[in-house]
Amino acid sequence: MAARRVDILLIGGGIAAATAAATLRAEGHDGSVLLVGREPDPPYHRPPVTKEYLRGEQDRAAGFLQRQDWWDAHAVELRTRTSVTALDPGALTATLSTKDEVAFGRALVATGAMVRRLTVDGAQLEGIHLLRAPGNADALRADLDGARRAVCVGGSYIGCEVAASLTELGLEVTVLLQEDDPLAHHFGPAAGRRVRAVLEARGVEVLGGETVDRFEGDERVAAVRTASGRRVEADAVVCGVGAIPDVMLARRSGLELGPLGGVRCDSRLRVRGAPGLLAAGDMCEFDSVLHGGLARIEHEEVAAAQGATAARTMLGADRPHDVVPYFFSDLSDWLSLEYAGLGGPADEEVVRGEDDGGPAAIWRLAQGRVVGMLSIEGGGDLDAARELIARGEPVGAGGLPA
Repeated sequence: MAARRVDILLIGGGIAAATAAATLRAEGHDGSVLLVGREPDPPYHRPPVTKEYLRGEQDRAAGFLQRQDWWDAHAVELRTRTSVTALDPGALTATLSTKDEVAFGRALVATGAMVRRLTVDGAQLEGIHLLRAPGNADALRADLDGARRAVCVGGSYIGCEVAASLTELGLEVTVLLQEDDPLAHHFGPAAGRRVRAVLEARGVEVLGGETVDRFEGDERVAAVRTASGRRVEADAVVCGVGAIPDVMLARRSGLELGPLGGVRCDSRLRVRGAPGLLAAGDMCEFDSVLHGGLARIEHEEVAAAQGATAARTMLGADRPHDVVPYFFSDLSDWLSLEYAGLGGPADEEVVRGEDDGGPAAIWRLAQGRVVGMLSIEGGGDLDAARELIARGEPVGAGGLPA
C-alpha cells in the first residue's frame, strides 16, 4: 500500500506541469497537489537559457515561472531533483526516485523532451555543448573564456538565438544548417531569407545546405567538418538539432504511444486506455480539432496552453484542446518573431510589408485556408490570424486582413 495519497500528481518539472498547478488553483481546486521534477530548479522559462541568461543579463531566479513563496502560498508541494521511476496506471500509484510510493486520484504526465545528440565522430570532444537548461548555459558561458570562434549546428530556434547571443558576447559565429535558410523549416522560405539577412548583417556566417560529418580535435573540439568537405574552425560548438519526446516512463508504464512518437491522447488530453491519466507538452500526441488529426507540438507556449487544458479536464471540463499554437523568438534585439499557426506545409505565402527590416507579416495558406501567420517586428494582426486559422474556411489571399 502506498505510504501517502494525493489528489493530483503532476509528473515533470516544466511549464506544462507548472501551468497545470496554477490553473488548478485558479479554477478553485482545493485538494492536494504534488509536482515532481528531476530538474534541480523550480519550473522555469526556457527562452532566457539561449538569450538573457546566457548573456549574463538575467539571474537564474528571474526565469522561474513562480516565486518560491507562490508554491507555499498555494499549497502546491514542489519536489525538485525527484523523478517518477515507475507508474502503475491501473492502481493509480507512482514510485518516486526517493523510493516513496504515492497513490493519486488523477495524474498529468508531462515529461517533456530530451535534446537530440549528434552521433558523429568526435561528438565526445570537450567544448561541444547542448543547451536546454540553465546549467547548460552556465557550462557554455564558463567555456567561452578566451574563445574566439563558435559554431552553432542547426538553424532552428536554438541555433539562431545562440548565434545572436554569442555574437553579442564578442565571438565570431557560424551557423551550419541542413536547410537553405534558418527557421525556414518552421516559417517558410520568405521568413528564412529575412532571418538569414538579419544574421549576416550582424556578422554571423550562415552556411545552408550543410550537414556535420565529424568534429575534429584532440581532447577539445577545434573544427567542424561538413559532409561537403568544408572545415569550419571552432573554439566552442553548440548543437541545436532538435529534441525527441521523453516517453521512457510512459513506455515502461505500458501507456499507448502514437505514430508521432508521443503518448496517445484524445482531444481532451486524456491518455487513451488509462483512466485518470492525462498528458501535456512535448510528449503529448493528441486528437487535434484544429489540425483535423493527430498532432504533437514542441514549444513552451504550447506546453503551457496544454497544461491549462489538462487541468480543466481534471476538474470536469468537457472541451477539446483548441488553442491555436503560438510561438515566439527573438534574436537579441535584432529581430522579433511571433507566429500563430498549425505548422506543416503551405502552398502559398502572402507577404505584407516591405522587406526593409521593418514590421511585416507573412501569411501561410494551404488550399486557400490560413494555416499560419508570422509577425515580424510586430507586423500583422495575430488575433485575426488565430480567428481565421480556427475557422478553417478557405479565404484565399484576397480575404486576408490588410
